Formats: sequence, structure tokens, C-alpha cells
Amino acid sequence: MVCDRCIKAVKDVLVQAKVAYSEVTLGQVILAEPLPAGKHDEVNRMLRENGFEVVDTRKAKIVNAIKSTLIQHLDNRTTQLDKQNWSEILTSVLPFEYTYLSTLFSSVEGIPIEQYVIRLRIEKAKELLLYDDLTLSEISDRLGYSSVAHLSAQFKKVTGMSPSQVKKAEKPNLLRKPLDEV
Repeated sequence: MVCDRCIKAVKDVLVQAKVAYSEVTLGQVILAEPLPAGKHDEVNRMLRENGFEVVDTRKAKIVNAIKSTLIQHLDNRTTQLDKQNWSEILTSVLPFEYTYLSTLFSSVEGIPIEQYVIRLRIEKAKELLLYDDLTLSEISDRLGYSSVAHLSAQFKKVTGMSPSQVKKAEKPNLLRKPLDEV
């Protein structure tokens, strides 16, 4: 889960399934009491039908926490002044050394955290290009790029298109991926 709509959708599933919960946050559900044996499969099925995956292995939970933390930080960022080292962000939230998190993430996802962050930033840049009235310079600043040229070069490398080509595309919303699918 990576957005408020996701949280609402999960809460709706839990209410529909008559499952008591204490809290639903990005990437995590805390149940008020353990699920009865028959309910587990029903809730999993309902969540899958709504595009969610239940993560129940320790490694998968940590990787999910890494992704949620990075997405949240990227969404809450307003200027380059918010720029903080990604490893510092992760280790301030998760109780592990960055080396462990990085190795685990790479082994599970098949790409380094840094590459994942680049993909997130580019998807966020697409979103800002398409739905906000920000200039490329403002987008570059908000996403922590050192310059518009750096953003443009990375954007072209990842997407095969320049930011202006994406903005002018006939159906630009088809070029975007939700952040939880990056």
C-alpha cells in the first residue's frame, strides 16, 4: 500500500470481511485479534481481487517497508532542501544497518535500492509533469536533482523520452505506472 486510496481500499476489505483491525497504515495492517482459520484465505482472496498482495515472510515485510518508506519520503518532499541521503532515511526508520537492507533488497527485487529510487523519482517526475503546473526546474528541485539537465538525462535514460515529449504525448497518462508497481 502506498497511498491514502490504498489504505481506504484495505479498510473497506477488512470491514466487508468483518475483520477487526487496530490500525491500517502504508504497507501494514495491525489486526485487533488474530484471524480465525477460515478467514485468512477469504481476506487474502479479497485483497488480491483489489490488487493487493499479502506479505507475510520476514524478508518480504522488510522489502515492503523499504519501498513504503522511500515512496512516503518522495511524496512528502517539497524542495531540494529536504534532500537527505536515502540510506539515512531508511536506517532512521528501519532497525537495520543499511548494508543489510541494501543486500536484502537487491536479492529480493533484483535491483539495487539506488536503481529503485531512480525509477521512483522518474515516475514521480512523470506524475508532476502531467498533473501539476510545475516547471521542469521546480520538479527537478522537488525531486532532489542537482539540475534540470541531470533530471532530463536520467529521465531519457529510463523512459527513452525527454520530459517535454512525455508532456506532449497524445495519451500521457498511459506512460505512467503507479508507484507501487515500480
